[in-house]
Amino acid sequence: MKHTISVLVENHSGVLSRISGLFSRRGFNIESLAVGPTNDESISRITIVADGDEHTVEQIEKQLNKLIEVIKVKTFGRDEFVARELMIVKVNAPADKRSEIMTIAEITGAKVMDITLTTMTLEICDRYDRLERFEKVIEPYGILEMARTGTVAVERGAEYFSAKK
Repeated sequence: MKHTISVLVENHSGVLSRISGLFSRRGFNIESLAVGPTNDESISRITIVADGDEHTVEQIEKQLNKLIEVIKVKTFGRDEFVARELMIVKVNAPADKRSEIMTIAEITGAKVMDITLTTMTLEICDRYDRLERFEKVIEPYGILEMARTGTVAVERGAEYFSAKK
């Protein structure tokens, strides 16, 4: 089962290395990892998506909470959060296929970032499952290059996950 874990950490060098090391020592595979600043420049948010059972996630949470630089850890329940991921994909786009690719982009909400005589570069920001579908639809045109950010997530509703709580 996939789990989305949000970790607030002190913004210091080496923190990400210690956290990813903790996962590897436990044999817990990280599917997605995104790190970025928060509204407080001294704190970063790490969003981790990983597969594992409930017991493993509980153990990881306990281990994370033992690290000095970790401020808070929260594993989101299935419908407790909103999440997005960015994908940038460069595809073959000969003149006779461009209108098809642009129609796919329009339907899926992707944006054309760059166009050359032979390629198009598209950007799409959405949920993981929708990006997977987009990739399958665009794949027959020939994916030349692709980059994904990894999932970022925040809790739904009035509750908020902050270091100040």
